Amino acid sequence: MEMVDWNLAVATATRLVRPGPEVSREEARDIVAELRRHAKASEEHVRAFTRMEAANPEDADTPVLVVDRPGWVRANVAGFRELLAPLLGKVEERRASIPGGAVLGAVGGKVTGVEVGMLLSFLASRVLGQYETFAPASRELPGATESGGRLLLVAPNIVHVERELDVDPHDFRMWVCLHEETHRTQFTAVPWLRDHIQMEIQSFLGETEIDPSTLLERLREAAQSLTGAKPEAEEGADAEDEPSGESRGSIVELVQTPAQREILGRLTAVMSLLEGHADYVMDGVGPQVVPSVAEIREKFQKRRATGAGRLDQALRKLLGLDAKLRQYRDGERFVRAVVEEVGMDGFNKVWTSPNTLPTKAEIAKPADWIARVHRKAD
Repeated sequence: MEMVDWNLAVATATRLVRPGPEVSREEARDIVAELRRHAKASEEHVRAFTRMEAANPEDADTPVLVVDRPGWVRANVAGFRELLAPLLGKVEERRASIPGGAVLGAVGGKVTGVEVGMLLSFLASRVLGQYETFAPASRELPGATESGGRLLLVAPNIVHVERELDVDPHDFRMWVCLHEETHRTQFTAVPWLRDHIQMEIQSFLGETEIDPSTLLERLREAAQSLTGAKPEAEEGADAEDEPSGESRGSIVELVQTPAQREILGRLTAVMSLLEGHADYVMDGVGPQVVPSVAEIREKFQKRRATGAGRLDQALRKLLGLDAKLRQYRDGERFVRAVVEEVGMDGFNKVWTSPNTLPTKAEIAKPADWIARVHRKAD
């Protein structure tokens, strides 16, 4: 019995996820067709702007999957299952040596499956699109020949947001496609990027403590974060009191060992780069193909900065989504500063190797990255 009942996770998320906005069957067909057209058109726009081409011609034809919320859940469960396999295998080995471990494992797998499903049901109504690269290719989830990736566009969420913002739906759909196409371009033009990120994640998980009592303590702290409670010693402490200037409320913050902190710093930097680059590109290309890009960006930024309610804000904090919002902002500033100083070709040196990726400190100080990577030969 696996430590996480993945089938139950999918079933739970599918049952709990909220239905999407009401559209007729004809409207749904038109939306799907338009998203596919925009995804195809955005390829040329993004590649011309970034000057990045797929390293393998076969990867240039990465599948575009227009999915509903349950479809997004299934794709991400497949990716999580692949990424977490080494860690869960290690835990299962230890559990097998404990008397009664099999029974506890069966129960624990069900409980964890429900918990994972609950979190995915929350996220499934918020993600507009994603370049998913970790799940193995299958008939239900085709992937590119070499990179194995696929571009996901979550149609109900795109329609929901465009209506909520009251923006031109055709412009908004193209704008979203430009962002997600930039991610596809990043991974298909930089062959080592997927393996590098996967290795960093595996290293992070490999440092995870698997002592049952430690895990129980972390779960208790996570529950306190969700309810807003703090241990007595922390009463009155604000986020600014933390050495990092960040809240300790997220799950990611709660599971760090010293080694994990180093790995997380590198992962934060590369994710800031990828998200900031996508934001920079979508706004750079936008005026050419999205007439109302300024209005969309202004309204979307306001929406991004605020949660839908107190529960939404608490869950965002718990899942570390507030940190992701900072990644968009800080990463975009880094890309903009570097391109202004050394041009797009100079910026693209960032994709040379893992050694030319910016550090977390360099994301905040682009001039330091420029000095390190573009230092003169003499």
